Amino acid sequence: MLKPCRIAVLVSGGGTNLQALIDARDLGELGGGELAAVIASRSDAYALQRAAGAGIPAHVLPRRDYPDSAAYTHALTELLRRLDIRLVVLAGFMHILTEEIVSAYPNAILNVHPALIPSFCGAGAYGLRVHERALAYGVKVTGATVHFVTEEPDGGPVVLQKAVEVLPGDTPELLQRRVMEQAEWKLLPRAVALFCQGRLHVEGRLVTIDDGGKEP
Repeated sequence: MLKPCRIAVLVSGGGTNLQALIDARDLGELGGGELAAVIASRSDAYALQRAAGAGIPAHVLPRRDYPDSAAYTHALTELLRRLDIRLVVLAGFMHILTEEIVSAYPNAILNVHPALIPSFCGAGAYGLRVHERALAYGVKVTGATVHFVTEEPDGGPVVLQKAVEVLPGDTPELLQRRVMEQAEWKLLPRAVALFCQGRLHVEGRLVTIDDGGKEP
């Protein structure tokens, strides 16, 4: 029997993707998953207020309290183990983690990236920078990707993707908002639900979804 799908959401800022997960939970759309913990790398992260309002236990693990990424990753991994977490979700978590957490949670860490991987991704591609690069390149379509986390930044197996049109007059801020609304906030809860239902299977780089590929 599978352990209960206890989910930890890692945050550093406003927590808009956390809010999308909270909304999906309230609608019964997380596939039986339980938002068991929110872990913030900053004590002033607004996501902590979202967690409090939603009744989710919150923990602050300040990155500045640790000398390097290895020490921080070790402390974070130990906290996740103590909390009996089964799925880790990176939702605007702005810190590099080492291989220790990937080994502890193989194919059990989800990240949402605001572009269609493999475009505009990798080291240094985060936040508004991603949308600035997309606009500078002149693409007509961008979007978002949910993927499993590996040692390679944004290099893990792709779970779900959704395209978003780039419109004339877009600024990075306008495009960022539309990608969140049309793609990120829809894909992340869906991917979490699929994981918690045991419907995601990974072979190499390929992620397959049970039930003929149908999504909930």
